[in-house]
Amino acid sequence: MAADTRRRMVEGAARLLAQRGLQETSFSGVLELTGAPRGSIYHHFPDGKDQLVAEAVELAGAHAVALLSSAPGTSPVDITAHFVNMWRHVLVRSQYTAGCSVLAVTVATDSPDLLSHTANVFRAWRLRLTELLVSGGLEQLAASRFAALLIASTEGAVVLSRAEQTLEPFELVAEQLLAQAAALEA
Repeated sequence: MAADTRRRMVEGAARLLAQRGLQETSFSGVLELTGAPRGSIYHHFPDGKDQLVAEAVELAGAHAVALLSSAPGTSPVDITAHFVNMWRHVLVRSQYTAGCSVLAVTVATDSPDLLSHTANVFRAWRLRLTELLVSGGLEQLAASRFAALLIASTEGAVVLSRAEQTLEPFELVAEQLLAQAAALEA
């Protein structure tokens, strides 16, 4: 039961980070979203908000890696399409109210520890994408470069689409990424 409450709180924090950003994610917001009892805050997170946020970032990162690992197909185009579709789904499902919780923390934190957590997550994504792209036939350097471009481009496209409240900028970036993946494949 306690482990379930803790997990719900971490999941709730990840969701709030994706929707509201770091400054607007609070313990009271997490409690309201998850229905967890107030006493569970310091029981589960004795080091405070940074501990909760760090765990939420790690959970979001692990979730993305798991989704990447379930990518259908093995070609660079398939891998790119899968990654792009993950983010398209976030935008559409949330009606442009959610983005990346890892990015939200990265741009807003002044904590070296939280920044280190976000760096580790982005690094894990780059490494997993690179591995998948290499297994799909790309050379290591090309795969590594494209993995970084894929993450940076989709993160930016998500931000543009949230700001403009439309998929148009996201789709423009997705089209370019897919074309580049196809060119790398050739």
